[in-house]
Amino acid sequence: MSMKKPLVIGIAGGSGSGKTSVTNAIYEVFKNHSVVVIEHDYYYKDQSHLSFEERLETNYDHPLAFDTDLLIEHVEKLLNRQSIEKPIYDYTAHTRSKETMMIEPKDVIIVEGILILEDAALRDLMDIKLYVDTDADLRIVRRILRDIHERGRSVDSVIEQYLSVVRPMHNQFIEPTKKYADIIVPEGGKNKVAIDLMVTKIKTILDNNAELYYDDDIKS
Repeated sequence: MSMKKPLVIGIAGGSGSGKTSVTNAIYEVFKNHSVVVIEHDYYYKDQSHLSFEERLETNYDHPLAFDTDLLIEHVEKLLNRQSIEKPIYDYTAHTRSKETMMIEPKDVIIVEGILILEDAALRDLMDIKLYVDTDADLRIVRRILRDIHERGRSVDSVIEQYLSVVRPMHNQFIEPTKKYADIIVPEGGKNKVAIDLMVTKIKTILDNNAELYYDDDIKS
């Protein structure tokens, strides 16, 4: 019996667009199947060689903040049915944690992050590419609420960061990757129709793969 290649789904979109909601909605449907989510956020570069003050200057919305080569290497390993040690990022220390997370290969691999469609080599590993497209005013409101409640930030600091870094980086690097998407999902996790279509497509591919397994068994 030959092992069928796992299905790789890329889910991109700006900060606060709802891409995590879309990812979770798809994951929920397939959680009893074989599915894993790999977040680009976990692949921020190790900054242990920098002072804490220098780390605070990091622009987390720039492609160079990510160790995308490691992410590509890990997706390739999962495609070859090998396990990986996923890095963990420590947001309080602003560098990579010494801990890692063991991830086993699965039939569906969801790669999620603001800039996952920016790198051609990473895009080429994806079977389906989604871009979650949400208006900027909604995204900033969501980001303010999230950063205040979850990260203990002040409204002023979130807005200042949004205007000085997040918005220009979005316009320069994230928004242009929309053209690489196979499917554009407006309004994120609230778009039930788009998610249902996505789920149906994944089920069809998985069913086809299962039939191929079955055919291989018969032939062998």
